[in-house]
Amino acid sequence: MAAPRLSAVTDTAIQGSTAQEIADSIRGLIDAGALAPGQSLPTVRGLADELGVNRNTVAAAYRALARVGAAASRGRGGTVVAEPLRTEEEGFAAETVLRDLGSGNPDPDLLPLPVLAEVDLRTPALYGDALIDEGLRTWATAWLAAAQDRPFELSVTSGAVDALERLLLASLAHGDAVGLEDPCFLSSINVVRLGGYRPIGIPLDDEGMTPDGVRAAIAAGARTIVCTPRAHNPTGISLSAARAEELRAVFAEAPHVLIVEDDHYSLLSRRPYHTVVPDGHPRWALVRSMSKFLGPDLRLALLASDPDTAAQLRTRLSPGKTWVSRILQRVAVGMLDHPDTPSALERAGEHYAERGDALRTLLRERGMTVRGDDGLNVWVECGVDARAVSLAMMRRGWLVRTGGGFLLEADEASPQIRLTAHTLDDAELRALADDLQSAIAGARAR
Repeated sequence: MAAPRLSAVTDTAIQGSTAQEIADSIRGLIDAGALAPGQSLPTVRGLADELGVNRNTVAAAYRALARVGAAASRGRGGTVVAEPLRTEEEGFAAETVLRDLGSGNPDPDLLPLPVLAEVDLRTPALYGDALIDEGLRTWATAWLAAAQDRPFELSVTSGAVDALERLLLASLAHGDAVGLEDPCFLSSINVVRLGGYRPIGIPLDDEGMTPDGVRAAIAAGARTIVCTPRAHNPTGISLSAARAEELRAVFAEAPHVLIVEDDHYSLLSRRPYHTVVPDGHPRWALVRSMSKFLGPDLRLALLASDPDTAAQLRTRLSPGKTWVSRILQRVAVGMLDHPDTPSALERAGEHYAERGDALRTLLRERGMTVRGDDGLNVWVECGVDARAVSLAMMRRGWLVRTGGGFLLEADEASPQIRLTAHTLDDAELRALADDLQSAIAGARAR
């Protein structure tokens, strides 16, 4: 190992003669607090000259640091020590004494859990058995074929987040760009950031992600684009038929892009499903989670995709590695096939839609701007710093979720809030709307 040398840029002794040694040395300095988040690392040329190594060796060390989240490239701005990655999740305040309107959860009383008692789980699955339960394969193939009238292969993953993570891992390299709706589902943001990919925001209007935004993301290098066709979380926006047609025309000019549709709300949605995948597009996937209608604890999602994508996924879902429990698969198909489940899902979907429509109406009557028309949540444009609105609502006994965490460039001062209020009755909805109107007016006055 080369002798320690002092970096003029960092005033810190970085040492090593191989990429791994240099990376380990820098990580040790970060762990010791000698290098702080946001601090610039030496230039590749400068550190190579100091250590007497090839520039490619230092570049490889920096790439290794970026892969583990210890450093971040700023392009011409050089490489810096990475800031600690802050992530947000749904269900963020389980122990609050306030009325929680920020959880993003379905109503547990509307999940079809009673049918579990009738599910037969007696036949064990062993190493080497088929990855997908035959009953679930039959049910899922028919359901997904009704949405995607093209050849596909079925995969089963441990939820929609697992599906997206595996799709990105199978198709992208570290640092590749991913197009995401902005604002975006929290878990999608986390998967992209923690995976070391580069998120590119695509704006939404009332009909869904914009064609110009998709074109710009592709032009900026996005090799995968994730789209929510309906009940977008957090806004509740669903794609119109006309917008889906426009997006298909855009994607038809970019056959190299993997299109991932996250239809998380599927069986509960009151809006039609419109695909953005063009006819003959070679790389696509449709993901449908069970979480919203069978329960978040049933960690299972169904994934239809082109054969090549499915083959890549199989290498990461093989027996002996991380296949999805056949017990869970039988639970899912037992619940889905039960004669009581369709009516239970219909009741749940109607309840969420009615409560959401009622709240949106009350808010609009009070002069507030509300986006979307489907899903578990209501997205409100406050026009003022949402932190002040949130604080005022807490004083009134409500816990609301500010919108900054849903933006790709997190902004604590963003003017949006998201409400999960489907458990409130009419009187409570009116009280919520009145309190929110007062909170916004008070924040604006200040």
